[in-house]
Amino acid sequence: MEVILLERVEKLGQMGEVVKVKDGYARNFLLPRKKALRATEANKKVFETQRAQLEAQNLAKKGEAEKVAVKMEGLSVALLRQAGDSGQLYGSVSARDIADAITAAGFTVSRNQVNLTTPIKAVGVYAVKVSLHPEVSVEVKVNVARSEAEAEKQVAAETLLDEGVTLEGEEAAEAEGEAEQA
Repeated sequence: MEVILLERVEKLGQMGEVVKVKDGYARNFLLPRKKALRATEANKKVFETQRAQLEAQNLAKKGEAEKVAVKMEGLSVALLRQAGDSGQLYGSVSARDIADAITAAGFTVSRNQVNLTTPIKAVGVYAVKVSLHPEVSVEVKVNVARSEAEAEKQVAAETLLDEGVTLEGEEAAEAEGEAEQA
């Protein structure tokens, strides 16, 4: 089926492009979410008349998303979960959990905006991509720990590793042990 994209769709195309997609993808995803129109002659004419308006709306939304992305830059959220001695979680951390934590931090994000390819199943610090707009995304650090103290230790170990600081004696052994658990 050929469709006209009403907004940028990742790995598919830009706004206004006529692309060929599978029927199910168009019927079940693109059309219901108003991301595309069927590529008929009538719809092509309608799109051309509304193109300037759609591009203006897209620019406004992109500008808003960029402002939020600047505020969210460097955001780190901590999630406390029960885990075994090896650091394996008893459950898992899903996109919904991360979205709820980001919302609690003061930013409105839905679970569909959190790009988590696989659920998080171990204690550690993870970088998760959050799409605020089809063209704007930001990385958020998700710290999964058993307690507040462990979360603080993981953040401290992460910053030391980022800075490239070399540790001596017991501190080095502790940092290596925490890194192995992550």
